[in-house]
Amino acid sequence: MLSGSTSVSQAHHQRSARRVQSSRVEKSVCQIHQSSSRVSSSRESSSRVSSARITSGMKASMFSAKGQEEVSLKPLPKRVKPLCLAVDQDTEIIGYVVPAFRTRSAHYSHALAQEETREETLGHIAMRELFSTQTETMEMHRVEKKSREMVMRESANSISLKRKIHEKQEFERRMNTDSLIHPPEFMVKPKSYTVWEKQSVKLHCTVAGWPKPRVTWYKNNVCIDPKAHPEKYTVESNYNMHSLEIKNCVFEDTAQYSASALNIKGGMSAISSIVVKRYKEYELLHPGKPHGFSPEYGVTFEAHIVDKFSVSFGTEGETLSLGCTMIVYPTVKGYQPEMLWYRNDTLVKPSKWVSMHWTGQRASLTLAHLNKEDEGLYTLRINTKSGYNSHSAYVFVRDADVEVEGSPVAPLDVRCQDVNKDYVVVTWKHPAVEGASAILGYFVDRCEMGSTHWTQCNDTPVKFARFPVTGLVEGRTYSFRVSAINKFGISHASRASEPVVAMDPSDRARRGHSLAPWTGQIIVTEEEPAAGVVPGEPSDLAVTEATKNYVVLSWKPPGQRGHEGLMYYVEKLISGTETWQRVNTELPVRSPRFALFDLAEGNSYSFRVRCANSAGVGEPSAATAEITIGDKLDLPQAPSHVIPIRLTDSAMVVSWTSVQDSSVVGYYIEYSVVGSNVWAPCNNKPVKGNRFVCHGLNAGDTCVFRVKAVNAAGYSLDSEESEEALIKSGILTADSPHSVRVQESVRDYKILTWEEPKLNGGGRNHRATSWTTVTVAGEVKGQWHELNTKAITECSYKAENLKENVFYEFSVRAINQAGVSESSHPCAPTECKEYTVTVPGTPHSMHVQEVRSNSMVLLWEPPVYQGRSAVNGFYVDIKEAEAPEGAWRGVNEKATTKKCMKIDNLKEGVAYVVRVCAQNLAGVGATIELKDSVLAQTRPGTHEIYVDAVFTDPSLEDLAIYSCVVTNTDGVSSSYTLTEEGLKLLLDISHDHKFPKIPFKSELAVEMQEKGRVRFWLQTEKITPNCEVEYVFNDNIITQGEKYTMNFDKATGIIEMFMDSLEVLDEGTFSFNLVDGKATGCSSLVLIGEEFREMQRKSEFERKEWVRKQGPHFIEYLSFEVTAECNVLLKAKVGNLCPDTDITWYKDGLEVDDQDNLSFIDGYMSLNISKITKKDAGVYEVQLKDSRGKDKSTLDLTDKGFQELMNEVFRVIANSATELIVTSTEEGIILHTTVVYYIQDLRVGWLYKDAKITQSKHLEAGVTGVELWLKINEPTEKDKGKYAIDIFDGKDGIRRVYELAGQAWEEAFAEFQRLKAAAIAARNRARVLGGLPDVVAIQEGKSLNLTGNIWGDPIPQIKWTKNEKDISLDDRYDLKFEAGKFASISIDTVTKMDSGKYSLVVTNKYGTETGNFTVSVYIPEAEEEEGEQEQKDKK
Repeated sequence: MLSGSTSVSQAHHQRSARRVQSSRVEKSVCQIHQSSSRVSSSRESSSRVSSARITSGMKASMFSAKGQEEVSLKPLPKRVKPLCLAVDQDTEIIGYVVPAFRTRSAHYSHALAQEETREETLGHIAMRELFSTQTETMEMHRVEKKSREMVMRESANSISLKRKIHEKQEFERRMNTDSLIHPPEFMVKPKSYTVWEKQSVKLHCTVAGWPKPRVTWYKNNVCIDPKAHPEKYTVESNYNMHSLEIKNCVFEDTAQYSASALNIKGGMSAISSIVVKRYKEYELLHPGKPHGFSPEYGVTFEAHIVDKFSVSFGTEGETLSLGCTMIVYPTVKGYQPEMLWYRNDTLVKPSKWVSMHWTGQRASLTLAHLNKEDEGLYTLRINTKSGYNSHSAYVFVRDADVEVEGSPVAPLDVRCQDVNKDYVVVTWKHPAVEGASAILGYFVDRCEMGSTHWTQCNDTPVKFARFPVTGLVEGRTYSFRVSAINKFGISHASRASEPVVAMDPSDRARRGHSLAPWTGQIIVTEEEPAAGVVPGEPSDLAVTEATKNYVVLSWKPPGQRGHEGLMYYVEKLISGTETWQRVNTELPVRSPRFALFDLAEGNSYSFRVRCANSAGVGEPSAATAEITIGDKLDLPQAPSHVIPIRLTDSAMVVSWTSVQDSSVVGYYIEYSVVGSNVWAPCNNKPVKGNRFVCHGLNAGDTCVFRVKAVNAAGYSLDSEESEEALIKSGILTADSPHSVRVQESVRDYKILTWEEPKLNGGGRNHRATSWTTVTVAGEVKGQWHELNTKAITECSYKAENLKENVFYEFSVRAINQAGVSESSHPCAPTECKEYTVTVPGTPHSMHVQEVRSNSMVLLWEPPVYQGRSAVNGFYVDIKEAEAPEGAWRGVNEKATTKKCMKIDNLKEGVAYVVRVCAQNLAGVGATIELKDSVLAQTRPGTHEIYVDAVFTDPSLEDLAIYSCVVTNTDGVSSSYTLTEEGLKLLLDISHDHKFPKIPFKSELAVEMQEKGRVRFWLQTEKITPNCEVEYVFNDNIITQGEKYTMNFDKATGIIEMFMDSLEVLDEGTFSFNLVDGKATGCSSLVLIGEEFREMQRKSEFERKEWVRKQGPHFIEYLSFEVTAECNVLLKAKVGNLCPDTDITWYKDGLEVDDQDNLSFIDGYMSLNISKITKKDAGVYEVQLKDSRGKDKSTLDLTDKGFQELMNEVFRVIANSATELIVTSTEEGIILHTTVVYYIQDLRVGWLYKDAKITQSKHLEAGVTGVELWLKINEPTEKDKGKYAIDIFDGKDGIRRVYELAGQAWEEAFAEFQRLKAAAIAARNRARVLGGLPDVVAIQEGKSLNLTGNIWGDPIPQIKWTKNEKDISLDDRYDLKFEAGKFASISIDTVTKMDSGKYSLVVTNKYGTETGNFTVSVYIPEAEEEEGEQEQKDKK
């Protein structure tokens, strides 16, 4: 039978496996005929499937239990795919997957429609069940019956599912009408909110894209998991609308929240901010803020800041530390409060310049290597679970001393903005002090990460406090620094900026804010193929910055760009012309930013940009509007209305009217002592606002102040000077008195008491008059009026002449030199009537002293009203501050007559309240509580005060409490209770004086001697000859013998014990016990653990050293020395050599056989390395060996060792440099110096006016042999000035300076001009270059044509001569001079008369030259003979 527990999927997998094994079985199944009989009406009867024989004309018959009716079935249409046979591993048929058939019988259809149940078709059964492997033939299958109700339910579910699928398809069709893939896009971005604590906020956004993007929410780039925090976050997503709900917001929920959408096309993020505010946030920041209960720990934490840091001053380069001591009450194990440091309300984070430390009680902030960027208001905030407390103070950083008097100080706050692939804008702030002259500009240097070499970015100083740096290499990290320069010199470099990576901003955004942090996969987006596509036009081209030094352009890349990286070419058009000039032909731009330099100030330009890739150069962008080169940012206006206000003896508050200019970055405040005419800065970092507290002033000075504004363009004019102000502490009005109470009330007078104000305002306080108001029946209040016209200094007052049976209220005000304070809170109304109470009034003036972690001392004054009888005692009660009223407990069971009491057995960290009441014979009076609770905790830094008191004959009568109070302090006090135990201790001390101890000058100590011998010794102050000593080791007495040697010199009091060596068993305690009459003494030395092992190692080392020195050995180990000739000597000093000692040198394990460079003089052996190079790096070793022993010394000259050697070589080379010499040539002026040796690794830099020189065609630097030179090609007046060469000497550098100005310049320039003129004359004088032969032999009657090549500038004049006579142009001579280069002479028919010496003479203003040649005309021999014969015949 079929197994009903096996799933359809498992059956499907098993059938697939069997199909592979049944490759030899037929692939198709013939039509199957199956008959079935109707199932009987009884559901208990079951059908039985009979076996059928399968043939080619296959029939299937199904009989009922009675075997009556047979129903014919027809197969499904041919389009229905037949299923395969089921086979086992031996390819035997074990069953079939039978397809479903339709019946031809109407009776069967009618019966099927009327039955409540139906049989599942065999196809459904086969797809859901497995065939049984136990049957060797056809499998039996189970027929499952379903009720009509189940069928209808399934049909309804199917219809509902189809409807949902249809609705989803319709929605997707509407969302993606073009059937293309779209990246995510925020149609509605989440908004930012500001909410109060305990409110809820909900962020919404709508995202479009196809496929539907997945949206994830982040808090400060950390993924939000709503399942992990369901009580805090709720995330919903419905139809592309997404929301994040943050419930019950707390202060920690203040953050940046971002929604990140992602699909296969790409990703996108949208950011919003949530700020959670607290009620009365200012009060929370105040130190007196009340703390709240922490349910997490079940306590209320109170944070107190003591030992606060004050206003601090530092100098650049120094280290400054700030710190406060914290008291957090109560102390909970495992709980640590959060300490946060702020500078100018910005959280300070640890870095290489800032370190923070928390010891559990004290928080400290250390600023290493101060810079002006560190100046500001520092705030320490301590956060607890109940609230927080804070303390602030200003830190001032003074400028470091300048190298050259009058030069400016360093700029500050160097930052990098608009970082791109090859471009970055460096910004900074102008310093407070310009020096003795105005700042001419700034130099910007850059340094690549991993290198210490700084490269200057600009050749000429820039005036603005921002500069675009180009030419960066994509992917590399850079830091920048800035230096200021004026006519006196250059400043120190500023602090380097934070490192930035030259890369595309979009790449940086992807790195900094990952869109898919839940995966480690690369997001691949689909793009259209774009191979070989020429990029389109850039867009949005604009001029973002324009100064007289440079112009910055920005644009957006084109949409059509291809997959390749883009390059940009920038073109400019001068106004009035029509020719576009390409600016960056040699160096294409890779960022959509570009800075253009070397533009003519005052000219107008237009700009455009082209894109390029390997496919070609695209069309240009739209041109910008014409822009005139010049500074667009003006200097700010000067502030006004500078007003100084006195604050303390060293500080003034300066206020002014600020400048309404958004470009202003801050203000500098300066002060000057009247009559000095010297101005000094109050702040070295620009401050914002219109108020500043100037600290560090001298009390008693009369000063004036001025303010100037600063922006990127520079400084404003100084404001007008303020009025003269005396540096003196200001006086404030005192606080109100408090705790006003009526101590005694009689028929016509009342006695009042009160507490002094907490803050007296800085002046001398007088307790002001009392003010009263009268309350009559019906609670109608009268007017307040003054009781005393003259101020009183006591804290009590007798109000007289009052009316009986009238209610009075009293309030008190304090007065000082600044004025009268506010009235105190009035006391409760009291009736003026006869005082009939018999018990005493309440004590007053309660206060505590000597508060410790387990005790306190309470003091009070007796009540003013004594009652019917005098006060005879006091009771003190105490309870914890948080305890209920029923928790009061008495401190003393019997009344004390003293006005003080020490309360012990307090719990550390617990706050207590105390009350006191007085008693007399009539009874106990009312109690009075201490106003504030007292925390049982010892203040940090508290030390008990010890006062010497001499008791001549101490006894039980001296038992008492002895107190010492230090006046004019914040309650600094201490006491000592002399008890019976204390008295006993005093008597014991007295006994010790009667029976003295032997004093020691030095306690028992140990030292190491030669051969590793160990000496234990001590020295006594004074002993008698009868003194005896006992040597003890680990409580065992030791005596002199083979291992120990003792010595006792009673004259000097030195006791010694020697041991030849230390062994493992010698670890323990050594003691010397002395007895000298009644006096005794003992001194011990514990030599165990690491201390013993270190001493044992030293002993072993000293012993080995002694053995080593018995043979040849090194007195000074191998080291190096660089000679003045730059030769390196490896030398070592040796001792105890003999003629048989063998000395061998090795390099990298190979013996050095170079006798010419080895020497041995005066005990020093050396190896000379001439003109060292990198190939000489290695490990050098020298070995000494003979029959007495051996020794060796090694010197590692690789890596760090070789670098140290090269630094010494550089030092010698740099110091050997001669002074700069000037030599003039026809090409320019050469400055050169000579060194003893030059190596390629030597760093050399040339400077002009203290600025680094960049190699160019005009300025060339190089090395020839050992000569270092700088060549100024075609010098002009601009090249006058100070030149210097910096030669690296291993540390800073050696500088040689030459002032090429004045007479030196005139002489060098004149010589250059002379040589240049001579060279020009030599090059341009008239010359005959060639073309003329030395001798010309020509037959008579022939024609002669000679041409000479001429040179000269200007074109020379020529003439021809024959036999030193000029030849002129005539019928016989044809003279030509063509193109200024070719001179020719032609004779049509030569005769004997034309023979002679010819010359071509060329002349111009630089000289004359002659080209000579000889012309010889001859007659052939036959003609000559005929001629002679004719002559004879004539004769």
